[in-house]
Amino acid sequence: MSRPRTVIIVGGGISGLATAFAVQEQAAAKGLPIQCTVLESDSSWGGKIVTHRIGNLVTEAGPDSFLSQKHAGLDLCAKLGLTDQLINTNETGKKAFVLHGGRLHELPEGLVSFVPKQLGSFLRSGLLSWTGLARMGLDVLIPRSPSDNDESLASFFRRRFGAQAFERVLEPLMAGIYAGDAEQMSLKATFPRFFELEQQYGSIIRGMMATTKRASPGPPNGPTRSMFVSLKNGLSDLITVLKARLEQQGVKCRLGCRVEAVRVRSYQLGRWMYDLILEDGASLSTESLVLATPAYVSADLLRPLTPIAGELLEMIPYASTATIAMAYPAAQVTGAVEGFGFIVPRIAGRNLIAATWTSLKWPHRAPTGQVLIRCYVGGVGREAILQLDDVELVATVRAELSALCGIKAEPNYVKVNRWWKAMPQYTLGHLSRLTQLDATLSCYPGLVLTGAGYRGVGIPDCIRDGALAAAKIIQDLSGTHPS
Repeated sequence: MSRPRTVIIVGGGISGLATAFAVQEQAAAKGLPIQCTVLESDSSWGGKIVTHRIGNLVTEAGPDSFLSQKHAGLDLCAKLGLTDQLINTNETGKKAFVLHGGRLHELPEGLVSFVPKQLGSFLRSGLLSWTGLARMGLDVLIPRSPSDNDESLASFFRRRFGAQAFERVLEPLMAGIYAGDAEQMSLKATFPRFFELEQQYGSIIRGMMATTKRASPGPPNGPTRSMFVSLKNGLSDLITVLKARLEQQGVKCRLGCRVEAVRVRSYQLGRWMYDLILEDGASLSTESLVLATPAYVSADLLRPLTPIAGELLEMIPYASTATIAMAYPAAQVTGAVEGFGFIVPRIAGRNLIAATWTSLKWPHRAPTGQVLIRCYVGGVGREAILQLDDVELVATVRAELSALCGIKAEPNYVKVNRWWKAMPQYTLGHLSRLTQLDATLSCYPGLVLTGAGYRGVGIPDCIRDGALAAAKIIQDLSGTHPS
């Protein structure tokens, strides 16, 4: 019987844990004995997936949901036996709003899909002037770009739909996902579908119409999912169950284990052994190494091996953000909250990026008689507010809620969560840099990078990228034989 092959994964967020799960799954399918270890420097698992439960209040410190249209998240939940815990957004009150002219306007239904039969709600919203609406409609006449070069989100959407539609609606919808600046964000790296629609159909509106007509209705026997889904008792259940499953499979999971350096040495012809130097001076050796750490952490670890890779990783910037959860007696905010929440365009000059009426959007998030609200601040160009202490930060957010929504009551629960350098920014040229990075690391078989810093920031993106990282590891190990 051959000895187990060794894999160490550095980083215990969803990317690292999902990679470990995929390594175990794929190795079992090939009959390949594996000894997998996951190292996490923090005192808890899950990275930014953190759920706080206080009585009947359930608040998320980081992401509160994931896209159901990207199946990696749903598939992992199914494998972990969590499907019956998945919840949709509430059926009633699905409206969302955007700040314009000092007040909140309802976002037109089906805005992101640009289906003409739904544009009537755009006309009634008051978000765009008649000239702005006309300019947006010119998308069907404007020819596709003859260039294949990368383009910023701002440049692309201004070119297709005009400045007014971009600044008032599209910028907060698109750039808000990344807490980024649309002037710097790469279209191909963040929303490649829009680039593909323009190239194929010459118009985003025509392309969305065509793809909507062809879209399959979904599995006939499966449950209907809303665009975003969560778990009944919070997303941290995904981490808890995933980590428990890994340990059942024999994966070693070590908390408080910081890697200070990575060294390489010859192992076999064309093979490396990776030595990890830990903070306490101990060392670990492995045939295969996955870095599921932020790009700037991976940069520091890899720079002694390959300065080029370190430089490329350092070119992926990160933004800092914070979420502020507040609970109010429902009677004191009646009429002030409606729908699921609102987004704030950058041109409004506000501190708030967005606010979610959590207890209206999701079932089981607050007890009867309570309204749970979550506010978002920070992001590229708006990080100064994070220098305030918690008291000042909460006071600033409450002042904005008062001005925008009329909420003047005192919250009976407040929780501030700060995320320093937590949101990777896919700036112009991001995909080209990833291609260079892959080429640079190709001379180190068994070394793989994964995580939100590369090919998607959402939970399903991280799960999918972890599976791809695992496939590289298993393919590499399957092609070699221990001495």
